[in-house]
Amino acid sequence: MPFAVYVLGLAVFAQGTSEFMLSGLLSSIAGDLHVSLAAAGLLTSAFAVGMVTGAPLTALAGRTWPRRRALLLFLGVFVAVHVVGALTSSYGVLLATRVVGALANAGFWAVALVTALALAGPHRRARATAVVVGGVTVACVVGVPAGALLGELWGWRAAFWAVALVSVPAAVALLVAVPGGRPDGAPQAGARSELRALARPRLLLTLLVMALVQGATFCTFSYLEPLVTRVTGFGTGWVPVVLALFGVGSFAGVTLAGRLADARRDAVIGLGMTALAAGWAALALTAGHPVAALALVLLQGALAFGTGTALITRVFHLAPDAPTMAGSFATAAFNVGAATGPWLGGLALGAGLGFRAPVWVSALLMCLALAGTAALSVSSDAVRRTLSARRRPAPER
Repeated sequence: MPFAVYVLGLAVFAQGTSEFMLSGLLSSIAGDLHVSLAAAGLLTSAFAVGMVTGAPLTALAGRTWPRRRALLLFLGVFVAVHVVGALTSSYGVLLATRVVGALANAGFWAVALVTALALAGPHRRARATAVVVGGVTVACVVGVPAGALLGELWGWRAAFWAVALVSVPAAVALLVAVPGGRPDGAPQAGARSELRALARPRLLLTLLVMALVQGATFCTFSYLEPLVTRVTGFGTGWVPVVLALFGVGSFAGVTLAGRLADARRDAVIGLGMTALAAGWAALALTAGHPVAALALVLLQGALAFGTGTALITRVFHLAPDAPTMAGSFATAAFNVGAATGPWLGGLALGAGLGFRAPVWVSALLMCLALAGTAALSVSSDAVRRTLSARRRPAPER
């Protein structure tokens, strides 16, 4: 695997840490800036909204730039807004930095994915995707707990400074390791051509399935703390352990999927999604048993991110003539799920359905994703039959 692909993973690690670290810093931010916890929580929502809307917009704006220039520009903006965020005493300014940082992060993600695939070559696309996505899983295991620790020791601003500082060596490495032009040497397709390619029904259905899978993942992940403390019976000291266990599983799943999905992408997706649906239901039923709960948290982390990696690879497979915009839509779909899943889980909790309810919502979302995959399979069979009929010679008269 080219060194530049791992550099992209490092940059994604820093940005993934920023996306998720606020969960451990909200109280200190609210107290320092004299706002409510709900207002501090909007900083996370603003980032998610910025990612969803920013992915296609920034990719469209920067699609004609050389990829190294685009990556450095997006990463430079990301660093700058974190410096501003660390210095400001204004909630409004901090909220604006989260939106702008999300836009930069979304643009970086879209370009990083297509750059990694181009550098790795056609036979290692899934492994390259796994390295980039692996940056997010490492952020969950290491970056987010480290940000919370820094916030506890030196205040929430220290976590913002740390994200900016970690991004600087990544920027230097990008400057050295990523080629200055288009790494695949392919001509740049027109914007209208790329957008038309994204309107293909099979691609849109894949993006919907991807959003549902991520929605299921983050629905339960967001409410693991009340689940393990009020249903499983663990003390609050176990919460970081359980979250880290999910992150370890995620990293293992991404790594394994990267090795399998190049040859058996559809099998990884089908088996992974089926196992995810069964696993969320099993966790909802056995959450009161500590050993079963811990095992399932580890397993579901692996299945969720492994399946997600294979789905990203499928997106690029279905849109070979629109790589940059395909990467941006995959990023948007990921974040639609990351924003919608916790919202649905919160609705279930607010309806008084109990602390297992978000896990049941995850199982339901996976059933919808499986239905979407079944529809995709039917449409694929129909396309193959149509092509076969066209190739068949007409009968003689």
